[in-house]
Amino acid sequence: MEQHKSDNNELLKIRHSCEHILMEAMEKLYPGIIKASGPATEDGFYFDFELPERLRVSEADFPVIEQEMQHIIDKNHSFQRKEMSLAEARHLFENNVYKQEWLDEIEKKNSIPSVYWTGTHDNAYYDLCAGPHVEHTREIKAFKLLSIAGAYWRGNSNNKMLVRLYGTAFKTQKELKHYLFNREEAKKRDHRKLGKELGLFTFSPDLVGQGLPLWLPKGTILRDELEGWARRVEAEHGYQRVVTPIIGKEALYKCSGHLAYFKEDMYAPITIDDERYYLRPMNCPHHHQIYKSDKRSYRDLPFRIAEYGNAFRYEASGALSGLMRTRGFCQNDAHIYCRVDQAEEEFANVLRLYLYYFKILGIQDYYLRLSKPDLSQGDKYINNPEQWEKALIIVRKAMQQVDFPFVEVDGEAAFYGPKVDVQIKSAIGTEYTISTNQLDFLTSERFDLNYVGEDGELHPVYVIHRAPLGSHERMIAYLIEHFAGAFPVWLSPTQAMIVSVSDKQVEYCTNIYKLLLQHGIRVELNLASETMSYKIRSAVIQKIPYIVIIGDHEATSQTVSIRDRKGAQKSNLSVDTFIQEMCKVIKSKSLELWD
Repeated sequence: MEQHKSDNNELLKIRHSCEHILMEAMEKLYPGIIKASGPATEDGFYFDFELPERLRVSEADFPVIEQEMQHIIDKNHSFQRKEMSLAEARHLFENNVYKQEWLDEIEKKNSIPSVYWTGTHDNAYYDLCAGPHVEHTREIKAFKLLSIAGAYWRGNSNNKMLVRLYGTAFKTQKELKHYLFNREEAKKRDHRKLGKELGLFTFSPDLVGQGLPLWLPKGTILRDELEGWARRVEAEHGYQRVVTPIIGKEALYKCSGHLAYFKEDMYAPITIDDERYYLRPMNCPHHHQIYKSDKRSYRDLPFRIAEYGNAFRYEASGALSGLMRTRGFCQNDAHIYCRVDQAEEEFANVLRLYLYYFKILGIQDYYLRLSKPDLSQGDKYINNPEQWEKALIIVRKAMQQVDFPFVEVDGEAAFYGPKVDVQIKSAIGTEYTISTNQLDFLTSERFDLNYVGEDGELHPVYVIHRAPLGSHERMIAYLIEHFAGAFPVWLSPTQAMIVSVSDKQVEYCTNIYKLLLQHGIRVELNLASETMSYKIRSAVIQKIPYIVIIGDHEATSQTVSIRDRKGAQKSNLSVDTFIQEMCKVIKSKSLELWD
């Protein structure tokens, strides 16, 4: 078993020890299993093992397994550690092929094997392990088995499929209950679950391919709303729209450096007329050709071009996860070509744009991460320390202008320059990069991107790569979980649902429906013969912001009654008042429903 790098973390010690208790319980309950490995993790622990033929374990068995684990814990055995020779360790685990493989690695590293055991010498449970552990089993106060799955040994699909049990442990029962509550909430908010229930997107892995989402009509509305908003904001900030192809010749990606530094993330080439083409992994090389299409003067800079461009990157099938990690995506991309004296202000303005977008979307739990190079990795970064330092100074000054906290990390920069990633934490507790802003000092040399200065001479440009709203795929996945599918009115695929009490109101309902459409309100009409409670429940399940209820009274008085998705109700509203309030809340991009 591998040693976790955070040895001093008490919680990890508890989880590591609990995983040992799980293995001991499994060996007692299921004689003949072969234990493989199982580390402590950030959220808990897991244990991989091989089951004898005809023996099955399921979540229905968890109560019995947990009972046996508690029985072992109650004995309050101590965790003992012993170092031994390779020969001794190989003899101890002579019937376990998985431990023998671990011992092969220990031998290659010229390390000394260690074993931890609990119990008495004549009835001890032991395992190959580097530790650390708690001192006694009763220090494990709160644990829970969570799920079961299949897992290839060492994550390699060519190896044997093992059984994996997941669990977690905490210092107290209160912390465990809090975690389990949040876990259930996370399941409710999972964008894959809600995306299916709300009819936003789907996949066709067998025919279209893995990691290639298909956007359904309602999901496409989300994309269109975000993209339309970004287009308007970018136009106000001096960006010009461009459109470029999703494919490029091999020479383009050799020139950009992607084939040298990014090839493993690209799709295999396509041969057309004896020439090799690649699906683009990024939009920037195409944008550079647009910059080069005309001579540029210092007066023309900064030159800002933007495109919601489709890109494709190879991701291992095991890494794909709904919309969060896909093989095809559409990015809120733009490139700013500027003079070096403009770079700091342009970079800062992009960061301000990020903060504006996030405020409107109600995104608060995030931080900025300045990613720097590790120049010892010569195959990953351009080895030009002077240029790197110059670019880092520009980026730091820009971030200080915005006055937003940030952290610095080594070895995460783009190959062509430093970048600022926005690290966000979703409503279900997952942290990931939602968008990025990069300063590129290399591209001008590779693509000969210049401008004519006041002195009449050619000077290289700096390029800022930016995508404040990231990709449609990842941003919408985040927003689904952030809002639990109950989007703000302006983003909601359906903003209002009109429901009739009976067939008598069909004509009036239809007239209101047409009127709302004329005012740009996305509305659906439900004239089905179901009960009113069923119609309302259906609209609430679909998380539609407003339900317009029309009965005899409303039809006679030419009014509407409104019920919002939270249950608040208003009666005897004029149709004009309802439309005005709807248009107002949509235009303001309010996060709240109107009172």
